[in-house]
Amino acid sequence: MDLKNKTAFITGGASGLGLATAKNFIAAGANVMLYDLRADALEAAAASLGPAVAWHAGDVADEVGVSEAIAIAKEKFGTIHVNVNAAGIGGAARTVGKDGPMPLAKFEHIVRVNLVGTFNVLRLCAEVMQVNEPVTADGERGVIVNVASVAAFDGQTGQAGYAASKGGIVSMTLPIARDLSKRGVRI
Repeated sequence: MDLKNKTAFITGGASGLGLATAKNFIAAGANVMLYDLRADALEAAAASLGPAVAWHAGDVADEVGVSEAIAIAKEKFGTIHVNVNAAGIGGAARTVGKDGPMPLAKFEHIVRVNLVGTFNVLRLCAEVMQVNEPVTADGERGVIVNVASVAAFDGQTGQAGYAASKGGIVSMTLPIARDLSKRGVRI
């Protein structure tokens, strides 16, 4: 997909891979909606990127917050063509360490942000993309990029939550691709 005059919804957009992706997309002529937890970092990122940017602070696993951000992107740019899911957290902890077992809440939080958050954002963006006018001869209406990790296949000591969450992203991507292909959305 040619990014010129297209709109990308990028999670984790205030720093790291998300911000780097936004910079490259803007250089290619795209508009960008940044979504991240940190409003101050988002504001600074948006200011550094110029007028082709909108932003909204929120949790990727929060349906209402993501829906609000999508509404802002649609209002400012018309629609969403690309979704890059770069938001993610770590949180190393051994399954059983010197202080006892890893707190279940820690494991759940990592999986909620990385896996559930990715699914939440992509499903809401895909809903918008499926009604876009096709932008390629083969009927493509949107593109989704999920960021996983080598930890999905070769997690290290203390990475049970992170590896599980990234493995989940890898595992869900193919069935979602099969599902969304009928709607013109590539993943």
